[in-house]
Amino acid sequence: QVQLVESGGGLVQAGVSLRLSCAASGRTLSRYAMGWFRQAPGKEREFVAAISWSAGVRDYADSVKGRFTIFRDSAKNTGYLTMNSLKPEDTAVYYCSAADRLSRIASSYDYWGQGTQVTVSS
Repeated sequence: QVQLVESGGGLVQAGVSLRLSCAASGRTLSRYAMGWFRQAPGKEREFVAAISWSAGVRDYADSVKGRFTIFRDSAKNTGYLTMNSLKPEDTAVYYCSAADRLSRIASSYDYWGQGTQVTVSS
């Protein structure tokens, strides 16, 4: 079992940056691929970014490519999502997740955090 806890969300203005953290406990996060998903009100949960267990492969949704960066610190058993140039359309609850393999599909992930709210005002 892996327990995931996100932090770092908040209310910010458009154009600024935020860094989300995903702290893992129970098992080492380095054994798993990690993904970030988001869900806006009235919308389905959507893929944002993912990183392989080795950190050798990263994948991003087109909507965030070039603005968001996913990385992991195995020593801290923590994953991160740095979000630059935030836009109002980035407003959502952000969830981190862990899976055996990197995937863009939410159902592929076995472990989920409780989510952290990111609100971007114009």
